[in-house]
Amino acid sequence: MPDNLQVESQPSLSSLVGGIINDAQQLIRQEVTLARREIQEEMTKAKTAATSLGIGIALGVVGGLLLCHMLVYLLHWLATEHLTNGATVEHLPLWGCYGIVGALFTAVAGALLYMAKNQAEKIDFVPRQTVESMKENVQWIKNQT
Repeated sequence: MPDNLQVESQPSLSSLVGGIINDAQQLIRQEVTLARREIQEEMTKAKTAATSLGIGIALGVVGGLLLCHMLVYLLHWLATEHLTNGATVEHLPLWGCYGIVGALFTAVAGALLYMAKNQAEKIDFVPRQTVESMKENVQWIKNQT
């Protein structure tokens, strides 16, 4: 009789199911961690975009006001005929100059805000990779049972 008999024991059904449940729990924890990481990355993008947009708007307003005044007076100066005897003849009133410059700045601001809106729409708050991975995991778990 051989002295060294190896008896292979089959794992019980309960240990197999327990292992599957443990694997599923670990997988879900990893998916939640991945989702958090993806959401944090998207929030960072959103914060950066919002900060840039806010600073850009503030600087644009200040610079725009100064440029508006400068351009209004430049336009008024160019539209005024300076005669040799020191007299001036206005061809365009000051209020008209303000209207022209204001319309130009409004058009540029509209274009810039449209571009910012398009960039903000590219931010995705749904963690796509996590959603796809979760679908695959659910399908795998269904196939295991």
